[in-house]
Amino acid sequence: MNKIVIYDSTLRDGAQAQGISFTLEDKLKIVERLDRLGVSYIEAGNPGSNPKDQEFFDRVKKIQFKHAKVIAFGSTRRVNTPVEEDANLRSLLQADTSSVAIFGKSWDFHVTDVLRTTLDENLRMISETVAFLKKNGKEVIYDAEHFFDGYKANPGYAMKTLQAAYDAGADCLCLCDTNGGTFPLDIYEMTAKVVKEFHGTVGIHCHNDNGMGVANSIMAVQAGALQVQGTMNGFGERCGNANLCTIIPNLQLKMGYSCIPEENMKKMTSTARYISEIANVTHDERSPYVGRYAFAHKAGMHADAVNKATEAYEHIDPEAVGNARSFLMSEVAGRSAVLSVINEVDATLTKDSPETKLVLDKLKEMEYEGYQYEGAESSFELVVRKVLGKYHPAFDLREFKVIINEPSIEGINSSAMIKINVDGQSEITASEGDGPVNALDKAVRKALERFYPQISRMKLTDYKVRVLDSTSATAAKVRVLIESTDGEKVWTTVGVSTDIIDASWKALVDSIEYKLIKDKS
Repeated sequence: MNKIVIYDSTLRDGAQAQGISFTLEDKLKIVERLDRLGVSYIEAGNPGSNPKDQEFFDRVKKIQFKHAKVIAFGSTRRVNTPVEEDANLRSLLQADTSSVAIFGKSWDFHVTDVLRTTLDENLRMISETVAFLKKNGKEVIYDAEHFFDGYKANPGYAMKTLQAAYDAGADCLCLCDTNGGTFPLDIYEMTAKVVKEFHGTVGIHCHNDNGMGVANSIMAVQAGALQVQGTMNGFGERCGNANLCTIIPNLQLKMGYSCIPEENMKKMTSTARYISEIANVTHDERSPYVGRYAFAHKAGMHADAVNKATEAYEHIDPEAVGNARSFLMSEVAGRSAVLSVINEVDATLTKDSPETKLVLDKLKEMEYEGYQYEGAESSFELVVRKVLGKYHPAFDLREFKVIINEPSIEGINSSAMIKINVDGQSEITASEGDGPVNALDKAVRKALERFYPQISRMKLTDYKVRVLDSTSATAAKVRVLIESTDGEKVWTTVGVSTDIIDASWKALVDSIEYKLIKDKS
């Protein structure tokens, strides 16, 4: 089985994405999680760019890594500056990593119009920088920035830049599609020429501006590249970088390459979700392999076929990447889909059991009332438990009151008071929030934490409202969907009412009840 070296750039290239800003503690947590996944390299930042990265490299030395090498990233020396005097190169040495990555210009346009220097000086910058780092005992990955655009414009010069790095001792020549606009066949042909010319390791670094970051990375591997750079969840500037969460399963499960330890492949989904959580961004639920909907089935015919033979509508076993199959509940789902949820509660029931018909009838009744479970399977499981007599509420609501005030400077404009009962014990709490639902959410979790400490790890991550009958004006029913997470799992619940607060409360209660039931089971 051929080995493909996985080089993760989430903490450097991924951090350049809009809306993502990792703290020092975030970076340390992600580094440890990536090492547990089994990637070979973790590019963690530019130690010369900011104090946070400098401190990171000081602290990361204390971590014992099982799989990964941490990479410090920088550029070739400045124009007309001796390597020994270049501040960026000194910071790379001070980072004290065994491996470093530097980027240099491969496109003559960038050399003359961006760096404003000569083509020969650029070659000296590359050669002298690589040689200097090798002299100081470093493994050097050379990133040939804009290589594919440079090759199209001036193939002879683009190859000379690689030759300069290679002759100076670079351990890997990584070809970068920096603008992200190259097509797969072009990537294949140019990478194959480089592989044929140079006998060292060739890598690939793709961006996703034309939507082909993953495809281009795969084509480069087929052309002989042995290192793949990318980011988890495809984080990155503009349209993002090539998504390692898609590339790794494709190469390892589909094409027979070895990217990470085989036993770690089941950590793909949890690692992807963990990094989304740390980055404080909504996880892409339609992402191949690691999205919540990657193995979700709605049509009754599809669900029935999957229950008979999973390969009918699934290209791999979801468990291979640590994901799970799901069936979206609706009136078109059919008995097979509904049965999958029923069997989560009672494995003895079949499609022909009377209880299954009762659940189907209840599903139709609830959808007639305005409920929709295809995006709120957690609420549907609670419906199943109630129909089968296997639902035992974790708490009883005695009363709640929500007060909405004029918006304040701090943004707090609502307060909620709640009284609950758990096993005969009452708890009364109050909380403020940015809006009535936020205040109610805080109040109920504050009340329940005394009895269920795990509630503190749970938070609401998305809230959607839809008016079901616009002709009824303010008397219309609304459907509220609430998405929640505990940092590991994500679930969605639903509530329907003519009162938006009541609909929100129903969805909120289902969210908490589902969490407590799953923790108990």
